[in-house]
Amino acid sequence: MESKDHGILKDRFLGDDIVKLCTAKESVSSLLAADPTLAAGDAWKTLYDKYKPTNHSHNKTGATKVDDLARAAQCGKWGPTKPSDVFLEIYRDVLAVVEESPERAMVSPSLLGSCGVAPLTVISTIPDIARHMANVIARAEKEVFLATNYWQDSVASRYLTNAMRELNRRAGERGERVVVKVIYDRGSPKQLLDPHYIVGVDEYTGKNVCIPSPDEMPNIDMQVQNYHQAMVGTFHAKYMVVDRKIAILQSNNIQDNDNLEMMVHYEGPIVDSFYDMALLSWHKKMEPPLPSYNSPAAAGGLSADGAANNGSTAPPNSCLSNVEAAAPTAAQAQQPLVDDKGVRQPGAIHTADVGTQESADVHRADIVTGPTTTASTLHPHKSKLGVQHDTDGLGGNTEEAADIKEGNTGTEEGTKDVIKAGPNQPNGPDSATASFLRAGTQPLSAASIHQPTSPEALLPQSTNEHPQYDSDIAGEVTRVQTAVSAKPGETQLEAISRLLNHTVNDLKADAPELAEGDEMTPYIPHAVHEPFPIAMVNRPPFGPPTHSSVVQPQNAAWLSALRHAKKNVFIQTPTLNAEPLVPAIYEACERGLDVICYVCLGYNDMGELLPRQGGTNEMIAHQLYEALSEQGRKHLHYYWYIAKDQTRPIPQSKKKRDCHIKLMIVDEHIGIMGNGNQDTQSWYHSQEINVMLDSPDVCRAWIDGLRRNENTHLYGGLVKEEGIWRDHEGKEADGALGIDPGRFSWAKGFVGAIKRVQGKGGF
Repeated sequence: MESKDHGILKDRFLGDDIVKLCTAKESVSSLLAADPTLAAGDAWKTLYDKYKPTNHSHNKTGATKVDDLARAAQCGKWGPTKPSDVFLEIYRDVLAVVEESPERAMVSPSLLGSCGVAPLTVISTIPDIARHMANVIARAEKEVFLATNYWQDSVASRYLTNAMRELNRRAGERGERVVVKVIYDRGSPKQLLDPHYIVGVDEYTGKNVCIPSPDEMPNIDMQVQNYHQAMVGTFHAKYMVVDRKIAILQSNNIQDNDNLEMMVHYEGPIVDSFYDMALLSWHKKMEPPLPSYNSPAAAGGLSADGAANNGSTAPPNSCLSNVEAAAPTAAQAQQPLVDDKGVRQPGAIHTADVGTQESADVHRADIVTGPTTTASTLHPHKSKLGVQHDTDGLGGNTEEAADIKEGNTGTEEGTKDVIKAGPNQPNGPDSATASFLRAGTQPLSAASIHQPTSPEALLPQSTNEHPQYDSDIAGEVTRVQTAVSAKPGETQLEAISRLLNHTVNDLKADAPELAEGDEMTPYIPHAVHEPFPIAMVNRPPFGPPTHSSVVQPQNAAWLSALRHAKKNVFIQTPTLNAEPLVPAIYEACERGLDVICYVCLGYNDMGELLPRQGGTNEMIAHQLYEALSEQGRKHLHYYWYIAKDQTRPIPQSKKKRDCHIKLMIVDEHIGIMGNGNQDTQSWYHSQEINVMLDSPDVCRAWIDGLRRNENTHLYGGLVKEEGIWRDHEGKEADGALGIDPGRFSWAKGFVGAIKRVQGKGGF
């Protein structure tokens, strides 16, 4: 299989240009701080329009790899953190791409490398992610910037619009106004004349979007933009920045579907990078400006060098809060909310915690689910919160699980090819995947998972009809874990099916009941950690329908990860067919690197059959296994996504159980997550926002979350000789298109493309 990196990875040393760009004091956001009436697009032109690379690096003599990595280390505001060598090797390849053309970064180069913390990850359905977004919106003080690819009036959107109404109510009580900006990509002829066109009130309050009108929210200054670069330069970004203190980066759009998705909440100086990138995406002058234009996140909980800022006021339950735990009240002393490790105790609920469905509506005040001092349980400095290690690593108490734990997979090599499997009969994971999954750690205690609240005081689930707003992340975690726990007369698996079915489907479970350690944990509150290095690895939109826009930071990060990883690379994506990526996976496997791929069967098959789109997931998996040597196949571990309550992959066309997560984990300590898929559209055209972080603690919590919240590793493995999934009777998945879609597959591709534009296809 021929390597085709298209010049993405630069075989030269970094020059002086990139160091100057990254160590400069100026950025788009700093220019807007001096003049908030300035358009971000004009600020970019002022700073970088005359930039021309000098290419001094081509003429350097005596330079070494060590020198080059030292230069890469100079090109980030890492604060108290120290990036690992592998992180710097990947970051170096990103910098080489940006040095040629700074606009590729989709952020001011001086904010490309930073640091921060992550209090929370969500691996669940869109409603669960929308619940956290709604809480953050309701708790906003000054501003909300919300970006999504597709916004559709839906259960998901109503969580957010209800939260906007709640924010309006709270702002009115404070006698303040809040600025809210929303940017999305809903195809419109107006974008041909103005890619960044401002949406009128009649349009954004219409039946397709249903954002509340100014009359409904007199205390909010709302502005909405519809952005798309014609023809195919989609605004595929999905993120939110609140008060320039919190950044949320997620995989999901604002619409209803059956996807499993992923969201991470970030705080610290990295939020300034998100803020700068958001200004660039908006491009135009903001009317009114965002109030935080002169309040950088780096001046809040952490300074630019990572030190705590004692004069800051961090958001509720912020990882950056430096408020020490206050003495408990008498009521709290009688029934403590957290144990001596800072973990919330089951049944520890104030009377104010418990709301009724009758009293809960969009105007309801906060339900206090924990003392304000629980912020200290996620404090990055000097906290005592412990990490609960899953001693099994894979959960379960069956003989098969024990064999997997020990790596006994039934072959002399210890890496079994997938056996034929039926319902309730695992066909995986193989030993390399099992080893990867054993690295996971679970921050929640067993008590917090099994009984987050007492049976007599169950917290009501927050719904789009009856919102519940919690005062902090600890309260949110308790409420969501309560919702996914079995109700009286319900099994644990039935509770999970209830969560996964939510708004758009109704599918019964066929998986066996859960063993100890396999419980689903949709909200993953990260154990206390020091700040870690974070870099933005984005790509700007590119409209022309050609493949010339491939040398981009995002693509460089992914390819470099496969080149520089020492142990393994995990990839989860709905689609995998990008022309430069497939040979890179092949080469990594042939040199002995374990590559673990979780991919969704049949995802957007119709669209991927269009000319030059790369082909379907089944076609690519088959081609990879067919091309690999016998030894190389042992290092490719390919799985179709299988939902937590299922034992079989279900093609996306059935819209029952799909996965839309976009994640890469390198050597179990470097994570790249965000908006970008591993497909042609994301590699060549769409605007994508991703971050690369260097944190074993966060990555290991993600690994455990992936194991707990899906059954991919247990039932999704492909037969290595064929690159095909088969059941115990040798049959392929029901409804799968297969590895040969036929002579006229391109015609199906056009149908899929139309559905995608209409918002009906996978994207």
